[in-house]
Amino acid sequence: MKIKKYKYQFLFSAVALAFGAVGGWITMNGMDAYEMLRKPPLTPPHRLFPVVWTILYILMGAAMGRVWQKDARGRTAALTFFTAQLTVNLLWTLLFFGLGMYLLSFFWLILLLFLIYRMSEVFRQSDILAAKLQIPYLVWTAFAGYLILGIWWLNR
Repeated sequence: MKIKKYKYQFLFSAVALAFGAVGGWITMNGMDAYEMLRKPPLTPPHRLFPVVWTILYILMGAAMGRVWQKDARGRTAALTFFTAQLTVNLLWTLLFFGLGMYLLSFFWLILLLFLIYRMSEVFRQSDILAAKLQIPYLVWTAFAGYLILGIWWLNR
């Protein structure tokens, strides 16, 4: 196995992880307020979130790298959705942890879910595995929607 073969997967994973690092910094600044909130049932322990998000960022980056390598024609659309969903994801972190705008962050998450779904569909046109690698991201983000709505409801 040659590293060169996977250079785009590593590159795009690094980009996604960089977005995640900025989001992690924003999250750390909002953790005191988050810890004081009432949370819905099934809320995972806070130490689980960085582990899950690291895996998800690696999967989305690896998927984007696969598409980049395989389909020169589909690169632009794939890169557009990849970048858009990363940006919306980062802005969600700012809304939720940075500004404490829980209800708005729920509706923002709906936009994120749509972008993840569209990114997956664009990926599917080039590489079915790249699309399937987004399933955990979709599921986790939908679960986050439950958590966010629950936090808003319990703390209004």
